[in-house]
Amino acid sequence: MPSIDDFATWEPVLRLLRAANATSLAVPGGHVSGRIGNGWSLPLPRRIPPPGQAARTEDIRDELDAVERVRSALADADAGSGTGSGSISFAARIAPSGRTVLDLFGSSVAVESGIGGPHPGSLVLVEDAVPEPWRRLPDPAPEAVPSPSVDPAALERTLRERIPDAVGAPEEEIAATEARLGVPLPDELKVLYRVTRAKWRNSRADRGAAMRVEDAVGCEVFSLDGLYVADASSRPCLWQFAAMEAVETSPDAEVQGIVGSPGWIAFGDNGGGDRIAVDLTPGPRGHIGQIIMLSHEENVGADIVADSLTDLVMRRPDERRGNRRGDEPSAVAWVNHVSVKSVRAAAHHGLEALSIGVCDGEPFSLAPLVGLPRLRTLGARAGTLADPLEIAELTRLEFLRLGPEDWRVLLDAGAVPRGLAAAFIEVSGDRHPAPVVDLANELLGLWGRPPIPRTTLEGDLGPAT
Repeated sequence: MPSIDDFATWEPVLRLLRAANATSLAVPGGHVSGRIGNGWSLPLPRRIPPPGQAARTEDIRDELDAVERVRSALADADAGSGTGSGSISFAARIAPSGRTVLDLFGSSVAVESGIGGPHPGSLVLVEDAVPEPWRRLPDPAPEAVPSPSVDPAALERTLRERIPDAVGAPEEEIAATEARLGVPLPDELKVLYRVTRAKWRNSRADRGAAMRVEDAVGCEVFSLDGLYVADASSRPCLWQFAAMEAVETSPDAEVQGIVGSPGWIAFGDNGGGDRIAVDLTPGPRGHIGQIIMLSHEENVGADIVADSLTDLVMRRPDERRGNRRGDEPSAVAWVNHVSVKSVRAAAHHGLEALSIGVCDGEPFSLAPLVGLPRLRTLGARAGTLADPLEIAELTRLEFLRLGPEDWRVLLDAGAVPRGLAAAFIEVSGDRHPAPVVDLANELLGLWGRPPIPRTTLEGDLGPAT
């Protein structure tokens, strides 16, 4: 098998791309680009199956074989280097004669994976840095108490009536789980596991038993081995999205609007990927031990499901939202032609994250943002800033998202904010990745971070048939 740096490894992919993109490759500067890893993103047409029929593997067999050749070489390279990067981006210029220049862009531990296309994801300028919401711990709630509905005796009696054949966990298993998690399990959760271990094998009998437990409790129940603390690290999120989140907990919230908590013990699932947890760090109006649901589609906060596990089992769940915001302006603002209309209108003392998108009218000045004490994130689409150098006045930024031209202005002026923890180069259109990677490496170099490796290969595909 040729290596990932051999032109022969890429020939099948390149031939498919040349055949599918002949017109765009023929224009000056024309190129094809993509990414290959566990999945892949290639500019290739796909046959749409007739109504009522599924796509067939046979319809893309050439593509699958070509991609697998690259993936196998990539796996060998990862195994040899120990990096485990798992993906590689590329761009190719293919002349009508078949002469080809292929640029390969590897992975850096300082760069998050991009989304789909060949361009780099967020640049992590400070090792192991995470966005501010992921650093936030829950606020203390000294006045919080358990709900009056908590009744361990009634909970145990009801569960044993509903699942009389269940086998409970011995006390040593419960104690071992507490030691693993580093937090005592609340009494109601101990009752649940004294009744059922919720530990299943892949058999018909165990699947039936699992369904009976699910019906009895009101959710899919994890085994003790599956319990985990749903702290912030359990909800990973790419910087480019996480930087636009904010922790906001109103005075009447039952659940704190945080990413995660050392007091959120996840013990189940709703069957759709949303975690069910006991909340030991409730909001100002919540109860210790209330049951919450962490949506897999959201990064921050949770919804209240029941006031207690007893409540959940007794079929008294509700649909209250976990954190109702008051009338205060949001800590996150989006300036565009359908939302907030100007930077000045978005600016307020509590603003933490601002994104400037497609707008009507003249580019914006950032002067209204100067001096805001909590502003940590700024994103601006290309052409929306009147003067990118005004960014230098925003001294508390930890994340900055700009187009290549605005980054170039800051770099040339030596005005890239040195307080940044991460950065993102926003690319629109079909740009060749090489200049973007060069720009990314220039930014990484300011912080002494590992660059994105780049290899250029040349070869000849021969004239197109």
